[in-house]
Amino acid sequence: MTDTTAASIAPQPSASLPSVQATAFTVILAVSFCHGINDIMQSLLPAIYPLLKENYGLDFWQIGLLTFTFQVTASLLQPIIGMITDKRPMPYSLPYGMASSLIGLIVLAYAGHYALLLVGASLIGIGSAIFHPESSRIARFASGGRFGLAQSLFQVGGNFGQSMGPLLAAFIVVPFGQTSISWFAVGSLIGIIVLSRVGGWYSRMRAAQGSRKAASFVSPFPRKKVMGALAVLTLLVLTKNAYIASLSSYYTFYSIHKFGLSVQMSQVMLFLFLGASALGILLGGPFGDRYGQKAMIWFSIVGVLPFTLALPYANFEWTMVLTVLIGLILSSAFSNIVVFAQELVPGRVGTIAGIFFGFAFGMGGIAAAVLGVVADMKGIDFVFQVCSYLPLLGLLTVFLPNMKEARKAQAIAS
Repeated sequence: MTDTTAASIAPQPSASLPSVQATAFTVILAVSFCHGINDIMQSLLPAIYPLLKENYGLDFWQIGLLTFTFQVTASLLQPIIGMITDKRPMPYSLPYGMASSLIGLIVLAYAGHYALLLVGASLIGIGSAIFHPESSRIARFASGGRFGLAQSLFQVGGNFGQSMGPLLAAFIVVPFGQTSISWFAVGSLIGIIVLSRVGGWYSRMRAAQGSRKAASFVSPFPRKKVMGALAVLTLLVLTKNAYIASLSSYYTFYSIHKFGLSVQMSQVMLFLFLGASALGILLGGPFGDRYGQKAMIWFSIVGVLPFTLALPYANFEWTMVLTVLIGLILSSAFSNIVVFAQELVPGRVGTIAGIFFGFAFGMGGIAAAVLGVVADMKGIDFVFQVCSYLPLLGLLTVFLPNMKEARKAQAIAS
């Protein structure tokens, strides 16, 4: 990266070529749909933790290690894949990523011992690592300049998939047993077909625009300021995903412990959080396009603090309400963080997507492992009390530069 320029191809329609704008929503929704399938497979893993804990006699640290294996596998590979595909886009790699997750599901369904559970979790992580950077690039390519909206539509598919995982686990996997996880391979096969067609579209569009001169973008800030802003955004992602890890990995155990719920009802509680998160993702991007990414980051991360602080002390009814509010507000940050970072480093869409999606997975995995150890030592209630303070790190948003003013200054200078 230099202080001044980075190249990126901006899709522009012509009379002789299919319009990117005309096909944008079809492509974005197709990628979002596959994101949903990908994340259903991902979310099945934490959703069946109570079942696995009983079937294999696992401790909390072993549950944390499963999350760690899956998410760190994804986090280590995603930035590497993003950097590679920035130089050489590989849209046809997407079906192979989905196939890796499919195999991981089958391994989880028929695992004979704990080590195979770790293998299945790592295969799902590899599939996720391949999927996210390239699919995020395709969503941005098809956005027609509405980057926040495209990123939100892309991500809401993933959040919808995450929210469906606990319900599918509650009403399919719990009644029919661990082997029923393999039934979801049908969805993976559909995803492979859709992603093959999306890859074909992207390849055709790139080939059609290959003779055009790539648009050159100027970084709005000097290198030192860009690196500082990226460091702040990274810490904000850490805050967000460490808190989300506490809920996605241990909320079922927390609700069973505190309120005496059944496993199925605890899955419904987790669905409330993940469903609200999906809605927050959907709303966050368009609001970021309108009011600015920095404003939405302020709102989503700092605004959630009163609710996270209240959650450990709430009764059952208020726990459900607070869970929805936390998911709705906190999740609206991530699409804006990704778009903000992509504008800081133009032309590095895959690298930024890989770093931030990968970092999100990695930090969530590390947090899950650490929180599992803490839960074994201090109890699950203590974990939720400590995590309630994590959004305080959102105050670091004050150090982010003003992107709107930088754009205006760039426009005047040019």
